[in-house]
Amino acid sequence: MEKKLTKSLDKKIWGICGGLAQYFGLEITVARAAYAILTLLCGFFPGIIIYLVLYFIMPEAEAK
Repeated sequence: MEKKLTKSLDKKIWGICGGLAQYFGLEITVARAAYAILTLLCGFFPGIIIYLVLYFIMPEAEAK
């Protein structure tokens, strides 16, 4: 089965971090915390831009 990067159905905001966690095999909480820490360390603005770009390019997950 082929892995596909999609938005997660377990959404807090838009499902981006959940989708990344599922794709890379991480816990969702770990992915969200890592993204928040990286966003704060690298500057707030680039993290928001990356999140918005991912929102527009990642497809929605299909309900099972």
